[in-house]
Amino acid sequence: MIERLKQHVLAGGMIDEEQAKGLAAALDKEALYEAAHQITRHFMGDKFDTCSIINAKSGNCSEDCKWCAQSGHYKTNVTLYPLLPAEECIRHATYNYKQGIGRFALVTSGKKVSDRDMVEITETVRSIKQACGIKCCASMGLLSREQLQALYDSGTENYHCNIETAPSYFHTLCTTHTIEQKLQTIRQAREIGFRICSGGIIGMGETVKQRIEMAMLLQREGILSIPLNLLQPIPGTPLEKTQPLTDEEFLTTIALFRFINPKAYLRFSGGRARLSEAVQRKALYIGINSAIIGDLLTTIGSRVADDKALFVSEGYSLTENTDWER
Repeated sequence: MIERLKQHVLAGGMIDEEQAKGLAAALDKEALYEAAHQITRHFMGDKFDTCSIINAKSGNCSEDCKWCAQSGHYKTNVTLYPLLPAEECIRHATYNYKQGIGRFALVTSGKKVSDRDMVEITETVRSIKQACGIKCCASMGLLSREQLQALYDSGTENYHCNIETAPSYFHTLCTTHTIEQKLQTIRQAREIGFRICSGGIIGMGETVKQRIEMAMLLQREGILSIPLNLLQPIPGTPLEKTQPLTDEEFLTTIALFRFINPKAYLRFSGGRARLSEAVQRKALYIGINSAIIGDLLTTIGSRVADDKALFVSEGYSLTENTDWER
């Protein structure tokens, strides 16, 4: 079955949910991983996309997402601060550009930014574009069409809005907004002209079937940049005692996402520090071909030079154009 479905995907076909569940149940995991690797290299070659983020506004979020340290509903040790001044964002963007990182994202806490903050953000993006050649991204929640247009006009190229998990599971993890609102934001951003980046978090108590459900939704939406976060249970949040996934569960998820989304950048994101180097290398072999590098939102990331050496040692190139379709 693995070989048959691999050949189907290599020929340009797409697998359905039942076929994906069959792959998930396959006992020969090494055969599954090898097939996913061949799909990755067939469609994506050795291109590897790197990006970095800055937590431009932290904490005091009105939303009740059970995984998040920045939610105002929970008592966590996250640092609280308003929108960072432009100079700080420009400094980080320029520093990352000099390290050879391809993209830089301004990320803000909250359901969406205010119109006042958006004026400052767009001015910051314009200043970043003048200071260096890094490509600008943003992750700012459920923005209105007018806000998205202003952000796009400032020179921001990519918009990030995670769907987080399967539609059938989302409402158990967040009650203050819906996955339909997220999809509306994604679709509006795409209509305006943004490249879209959207993925989620695995290991939040969802089933294998629900991980497949999330991957299938991303396939239907044509998402070509998919961050795959591994839950980091944050003390003070409702998920703080969640048991971690096994290495096999994580690697199988990577393989399934690659079968379902053969032409997407699957992105190492939050939680990677919980994985051993051997598991990281295996994930890179199977289908991870992009990463957020440098510090992350509320946790420490990894050293850029070490990351770049790791990716190159696994056969990837960091010098090719990695822009995906808009």
